[in-house]
Amino acid sequence: MKTLLINIKELLQVRDTPIDKVSGAAMSKLPTIENAFLLIEDNLISDFGKMEDMPQLPEAQIIDATGKTVLPAWCDSHTHIVYAGNRVQEFVDRINGLSYEEIANRGGGILNSAKKLNETSEEEIYQQSKQRLEEVMKQGSGAVEIKSGYGLTVEGELKMLRVIKKLKENYPVAIKSTFLGAHAFPTEYKENHSGYIDVIVNEMLPKIAAENLADYIDAFLETGYFSIEETERIMEAGKKYGLPAKIHVNQFTAINGIEACVKHKALSVDHLEIVTDEDIEILKNSDTMPVALPSCSYFISIPYTPARKMIEAGLPLALATDFNPGTTPSGNMNFVVATACIKMKMTPEEAINAATINGAYAMGLSETHGSITKGKRANLIITKPITSFYQLPYAFGTNLIDQVIIEGKLV
Repeated sequence: MKTLLINIKELLQVRDTPIDKVSGAAMSKLPTIENAFLLIEDNLISDFGKMEDMPQLPEAQIIDATGKTVLPAWCDSHTHIVYAGNRVQEFVDRINGLSYEEIANRGGGILNSAKKLNETSEEEIYQQSKQRLEEVMKQGSGAVEIKSGYGLTVEGELKMLRVIKKLKENYPVAIKSTFLGAHAFPTEYKENHSGYIDVIVNEMLPKIAAENLADYIDAFLETGYFSIEETERIMEAGKKYGLPAKIHVNQFTAINGIEACVKHKALSVDHLEIVTDEDIEILKNSDTMPVALPSCSYFISIPYTPARKMIEAGLPLALATDFNPGTTPSGNMNFVVATACIKMKMTPEEAINAATINGAYAMGLSETHGSITKGKRANLIITKPITSFYQLPYAFGTNLIDQVIIEGKLV
């Protein structure tokens, strides 16, 4: 089947030569073709260029994109969208002055979500989670990483990962699965950290590997959660099962965790609300992608990742939603891109690069997603008629998406 998009006002993120990511000053460059066409054959981008060079294909289905911008679907490399219930009360508690740490100490936060998840059936969790996945697809996400981490028991973690696997099987969106058993210490292991890590390494990981339920391994490397030494043990265990690391780090404090992640060749380090000069130097000489989660900063009123400082130092940067019930109950990448521009002073070009090609890199999908390149998946956003793509972050509260194509088909 052939689908031909014609009269595209602006075709963004055009990469004739495949690249895996963009860094530093290159992030400000977003290759664009004006008055363009794009040809989809089955689920792949087959051809694109200026309208004057468009092939004649009378058998193709035509989509007229007059006045509209077309860009690759968002690549959201950090989400927790498989969960049970919500944490609305904690939202109100924060408004009333309680901090994230105080809520956690009262049995809220991750432990609250874990309690709900372990009390909820796998089928019910799937039904709740698929609604969130369908929502983010309509908002333009064509690739999504989903973490476990609200089970914190062998069965709870397996239940979450099986739900992620079922979503992979039933939806066209690309899904990467990350095992995050090291999200928090269950109450019964609060004083016995090594005991819980033994459960992760010796009980959870072998069963996850046996069922092929995960692509990556993660840990919450943070003061009061998992220490550098504990996280290193988890990363080493993941390597034995072929699971590269993607690590939560530097959300509230900088404790040299990034150095440990780079040493263990983590694919990404995520959050980075606090970043030191030393962290930047370490990241400069690595293949590890820094990932910022600006809507988390927005929702719980913590600092934003210092994007300008990092990009000006020559680093790459990806953007993701952190969609989760406690600190970011939204998977809207359009809002993430706008917030990165408004609050982190990223240019629209930088933000779109961060949310497409660099997001794809941060979940190992650079070869198939994240740019308009021949042979890549036909995952596209078609906007409503707009004056320029700058309008996407500018009109941050308006839905400017007209249509979404995933795997060559309209969502």
